[in-house]
Amino acid sequence: MFIISLCLSSLFSLFSQTILSHLGAVIAGFTIALFIFISVVFDMIGIAVASADEDFFKNKIKENVQGSEVALRLKKNSEKVCSFCADVVGDICGILSGAAGACIILSLAKNISNPSVVVLISTLVSSLIAGLTILFKALMKEHAIKNSNKIILRLGKFIEKIFFYKRNKNYKKTVDKD
Repeated sequence: MFIISLCLSSLFSLFSQTILSHLGAVIAGFTIALFIFISVVFDMIGIAVASADEDFFKNKIKENVQGSEVALRLKKNSEKVCSFCADVVGDICGILSGAAGACIILSLAKNISNPSVVVLISTLVSSLIAGLTILFKALMKEHAIKNSNKIILRLGKFIEKIFFYKRNKNYKKTVDKD
């Protein structure tokens, strides 16, 4: 996890420092919103996989529900999935939204000569980013716990469609011939 988080944070940090510093406050604002959204979604997945019921997915496999095998694998590896989603991706996005906030502050502070106003803008931007992140994560947690099985099953279907499409397509051709 350390190596993965180091690589991902380096990559995203390089992106945020090189690109965002040249694009201005509006693009940085949209980037902050994107990082907050990604952070909230991945934290939701981490919480959902930790609180999901393994027997639910075993029953769905018996019913031949699409995505249930992948969902069961996610649940069986919940420590790794939760750690990756909540700690690695979630925390990196939180750090990067702060870096994008710094880009906004620098962009806005260029034309302001009063240091008190710069401190006020810096405080407002940082507080807004932290407040929005905390608000959306708090709203998401209850949803993730109450709907954990549905969330992980949907994720299983999504992963299956994206990564196992070719295998499923070949499987369907074999079943159709029989």
